[in-house]
Amino acid sequence: MSDHDTPAEAQPLPLDEWHRARGARMVPFAGYAMPVQYTGPGGGIVAEHEWTRSHAGLFDVSHMGQLLLSGERAEAALEALLPIDLRTLEPGAPRYSLLLDEDAGIIDDLIVARWEDGFFIVVNGATKHGDIAHFEERLPAGATLRHLEDRALLALQGPAAFAVLDRHATGATPLSTLSFMRGAHFTLAGTAAWISRTGYTGEDGFEISIPSAKAASIAELLCSEPEVHPIGLGARDSLRLEAGLPLYGHDLDRTTDPVSAGLGWAIARRRRAEGGFPGHAPIARLVEQGPAWRRVGLSFDGRLPAREGAPLFAGDAEVGRVTSGGFSPTLGRPIAMAYVDAAHAAPGTPLTAEVRGRRLEAAVTPLPFVPHRYHRQGASR
Repeated sequence: MSDHDTPAEAQPLPLDEWHRARGARMVPFAGYAMPVQYTGPGGGIVAEHEWTRSHAGLFDVSHMGQLLLSGERAEAALEALLPIDLRTLEPGAPRYSLLLDEDAGIIDDLIVARWEDGFFIVVNGATKHGDIAHFEERLPAGATLRHLEDRALLALQGPAAFAVLDRHATGATPLSTLSFMRGAHFTLAGTAAWISRTGYTGEDGFEISIPSAKAASIAELLCSEPEVHPIGLGARDSLRLEAGLPLYGHDLDRTTDPVSAGLGWAIARRRRAEGGFPGHAPIARLVEQGPAWRRVGLSFDGRLPAREGAPLFAGDAEVGRVTSGGFSPTLGRPIAMAYVDAAHAAPGTPLTAEVRGRRLEAAVTPLPFVPHRYHRQGASR
């Protein structure tokens, strides 16, 4: 939330007028004018957060980049750039991956899904143009990257998300066949949509890729359901923080690596053994020797949160820095994510954070802060 651009640089999203008509307070974020929260009954960051936890929230994440990599050499080209095992990527099974540099610095985190005509890739909004340039500079002949600029992306998140979307989505198989990290093509109110059971709130929910021209009618349809409210960026950030999910530009960047960030699971077993992707050698060393820093959760007493950049201390020794922090509406206390030196990363380790000249007592806490409620395969619906 700190990487806001100046208002003059902010581009409108396809739903710009729709948000403003519903009382959204718009802020520049990742180069776009985006709703941070809504005014009126049910509006405000805490109310929107709690509504998503108990009902369903509709988030506009159309600032994110939607890409399609296709061609006879697309699969080999993608494996040369990501530590993913595409041999095990089944159609309809989106997978989290990382775009890395040669030093194992994280250029971006992203989602890849296999479509019939190529690989559908969703990248962060603030980094998408750099990602596209990175891909294009390295793609061989026979692999073509297309930026799907004419598509919008909505996220319907919360315990009522399935019930709402199931009333409107039709496809070759029922929506109930999608478990967490599964996706398929559906028709939604007459519009072709790629729907995946993914999201970044820790709740069960779906991400819906549709043509931009249909975004307003689909958003209106979903928000006409009594369980759904539009939700802004503020609640999206507090939800993902409670879920312990790192945010690129805050908890992840080119100075962080997958092992220190606790994302070693995103590097496929075969790729760890075979290599052939940027950053393989330094990652192998980090796995063998252990990282010097680790991403951890922090719990605080009191009401004052420690925000991004707050230094952390063990006694008088500075041992880390907060990368995301805020007040948890669900837990009723401040929480944060941080990088600390490995000697102070064990759960229960007492630390202090310096905020406005005060030292706040904290303790290292396992992530997530609030248990995930994803709909796993085999769970009853």
